[in-house]
Amino acid sequence: MTAPIGRPPHPGHEPSFSGTPPFPEAARTALANEQLRANLGRATATIRTKRAKVVAERTDWEALRLAGAAIKDEVMRDLPALLERLERNVTAAGGTVHWARDAAEANAIVARIARDHDATEVVKVKSMATQEIELNEALRQEGIDVWETDLAEMIVQLGHDLPSHILVPAIHRNRTEVRDIFIDEMGRVGRPAPAGMTDEPAELAEAARLHLREKFLRARVAISGANFAVAETGTVVVVESEGNGRMCLTLPEVLITVMGIEKLLPTWRDLEVFLQLLPRSSTAERMNPYTSMWTGVTEGDGPGTFHLILLDNGRTDVLSDIVGRQALRCIRCSACLNVCPVYQRTGGQAYGSVYPGPIGAILTPQLRGLAKHAVDKQTASLPFASSLCGACFDVCPVRIDIPEVLVHLRGQVVRQSEATHRFPSREALVMGTAAWGMRSPARLGLAERAGGLAGRLFGRRGRLPRMPGPGPISGWFRARDLKTPAPESFRAWWHRTDGGRGRDR
Repeated sequence: MTAPIGRPPHPGHEPSFSGTPPFPEAARTALANEQLRANLGRATATIRTKRAKVVAERTDWEALRLAGAAIKDEVMRDLPALLERLERNVTAAGGTVHWARDAAEANAIVARIARDHDATEVVKVKSMATQEIELNEALRQEGIDVWETDLAEMIVQLGHDLPSHILVPAIHRNRTEVRDIFIDEMGRVGRPAPAGMTDEPAELAEAARLHLREKFLRARVAISGANFAVAETGTVVVVESEGNGRMCLTLPEVLITVMGIEKLLPTWRDLEVFLQLLPRSSTAERMNPYTSMWTGVTEGDGPGTFHLILLDNGRTDVLSDIVGRQALRCIRCSACLNVCPVYQRTGGQAYGSVYPGPIGAILTPQLRGLAKHAVDKQTASLPFASSLCGACFDVCPVRIDIPEVLVHLRGQVVRQSEATHRFPSREALVMGTAAWGMRSPARLGLAERAGGLAGRLFGRRGRLPRMPGPGPISGWFRARDLKTPAPESFRAWWHRTDGGRGRDR
């Protein structure tokens, strides 16, 4: 089985991304795991193919993307007023709204509500926001058991593992591994797996259904995230594919929703755009099998008590960055992960965050405060976890220019490094030397002649496969070849031929 990269779990504790090494180191560990790469390769290829097919059905797909981006930008522009409007409408419909500045406040609010209702266990809808704040571990420390009900999240939880994908957290597991996890772990926390269970999907699904049904019928409190919330009506929306979320949202007496403040939509009509963008981009479906919407509480229908927790946790800091704020458009579809050549080879755990892949490389550093202060090496490494190929922008349903934000954040990391180190880095020395050479035509000409000479001396079949010695750029050549510089530069040729007229001077 694939062991999590972060801190190993202890009995009674949730595993954590804390302690994940910087991305290059974590990626090397992941690349050595052939089973992981095979699992990821098959899964992402399947999702990509299906997504491309359903997207191609829409001749107005680009118009939908533009509309989605425009609506999200409107939310960021008018966020304070929209949040207050949402609070008024949720309250008017019988719900209670709480404001949480950070993870600690949000976790404390959830724990207090659960204790007020004498809950010793809760069931939970798949939620990135609650994973971000490590809610499960916070509740466990309060003596409250948390049961994940999404199938993939349940696999991760039972396996004492960490998620590796936004949509399919257990994408790094194959079905044989899932069978072994069910057999070994289900009986420790509830109904055991059926005797003689195989790794056939139908049997695995039935084992999960029987195991979870007891928890659904017993729990008094449920916790969810939110895909969207409509300020105009106070309606909260959760989309899913299995129906486990619907059980959480309707059976318990109390429902607690933890929602990032960026998940707002201004009007009910705006849902039309996102209920077309999200399913096609995430599960490659024309419509989610389960789309649950509720507005406050309704007597005799669903939970009798509803609490909505509006979570900041660094989002207003992201909002203050004109370039970086576009990351808040994200609707957590995971399309960028499925096309990213880096993610496909390393998996999600190497990113050290519940937000992996290209979106995680720009969102996590900003939520952790990269622009405000120097961050740890692991966080600072994330903007460099990309080839900048641009495939992520091409598939993003809300047109987040992830390569642009990556370059922007890399600049912040470099400037912070320069400010905190007495001596410049090797990269800074190389770039500084290049800048010095390019500022003088004479120096540039000398460098071009030196490059041509190096090509003749060290080139092999038109390539420079290596650089001799332990110089500052020799490491770059360990994994790359460089095209051999021309024996004569364009500037030299232009001068020699009088601008191409064929006369030597």
